[in-house]
Amino acid sequence: MYEININSNKPKRFYLYILIALVSFGVGWQAKSFGLFDGSVAKIDTQNEILNRDEVIGGEVDMSLFWTVWKELDKKYIHEEALEDENMVYGAIKGMVNALNDPYTAFMTPEESKEFIDSLEGTLEGIGAELTVKDKQLVIVTPLKKSPAEKSGLKAGDVIDKINGESAGEMSLLDAITRIRGKKGTTVTLTILREKIIKPFDVSIVRDSIDIESVTVEKLDDGIVYMSVNQFNEKTKEEFGRAISELILAEPKGLILDFRYNGGGYLDTAVELLSYVLPKDTKLVILKERGKEDEVKYANGNPKLLNVPMVILVNESSASASEIVAGAIQDQKRGIVMGTKTFGKGSVQEVKDFEGGSSMRLTIAKWFTPNGTSIDKIGLMPDIVVEMSEADIKKQIDTQKEAAVKYLKELK
Repeated sequence: MYEININSNKPKRFYLYILIALVSFGVGWQAKSFGLFDGSVAKIDTQNEILNRDEVIGGEVDMSLFWTVWKELDKKYIHEEALEDENMVYGAIKGMVNALNDPYTAFMTPEESKEFIDSLEGTLEGIGAELTVKDKQLVIVTPLKKSPAEKSGLKAGDVIDKINGESAGEMSLLDAITRIRGKKGTTVTLTILREKIIKPFDVSIVRDSIDIESVTVEKLDDGIVYMSVNQFNEKTKEEFGRAISELILAEPKGLILDFRYNGGGYLDTAVELLSYVLPKDTKLVILKERGKEDEVKYANGNPKLLNVPMVILVNESSASASEIVAGAIQDQKRGIVMGTKTFGKGSVQEVKDFEGGSSMRLTIAKWFTPNGTSIDKIGLMPDIVVEMSEADIKKQIDTQKEAAVKYLKELK
């Protein structure tokens, strides 16, 4: 659920705008090449050498305490084998970034960076769930469809209290992900807190490879087409475009776009999806950055289904890119948004790559619906609220989908 602008020397990631879902489970240098210290992070031998580093890093900030602590550790720490410059630099940077108390801002090691990008490309290995931090608790936003997490019974809103017996509340978001992810066939045990269940309970999950199917299509009665969009990753744009092209030939009488349990993905993909159903140059989303003029994203002029009646399904696990699509449809009165209030992720992140493969994801802006509404920490309220009862869920009755079908049939 992050809006990201990626800067990289890799062409496919250069200045891409991305709206990232929460972090998916299964998503996962040489100190000399890190660049922060002008090319080296050598052992510190003298106090003068420590203080000279302030000019490189601190500017008006006194960094002498940092280097004094570094030197004391280097001279006296009993476990000398643990004094690895690379790990200490990573740890120091993570501590600085974590001090912002922003779950969407994080420093990532090369391994974490690779797994993060893999998650956006739809290739995962882990338990298949998306999470965030709410009120200092690790919360599951959604278990991915057909994933080990879903099969084990995890639900949106579950709080992960412990990971293999260790308190998750004391971990950063990325640290928690690191402990939960792992190789296919291995097991992780999560201690879960769930509303209306008094005692915590353990869930043991066998990790697996997860191939995220971005778009699935189902043809219903009376010319109504149901399309589930599960994520906004690199595959989604092509899969959605292909599905829309096939739908045109069938001349659908109504379209249901299901963004329930969709935590987000690439912003560009959200814009492409909206461009299929809204006229060219329609305002889609507003980005507000510090010290810059507002940036507005418009439909790019590739409309295919302008006049087909449409219902957007959302719930509490619809986040970020899903909320951008729903907000644009709602504000532009192109269709009806139905379901329950969305997650509420309206901030924008940027990813900056560093030499050696590490990277930093940081919040740089907020996004707003076409009418200028912020849904951040609030969520988007549907036009028609339809709740899903526990009884219906247990009986596998999709009340919300049925309500969407009924609405479209009554329009006819």
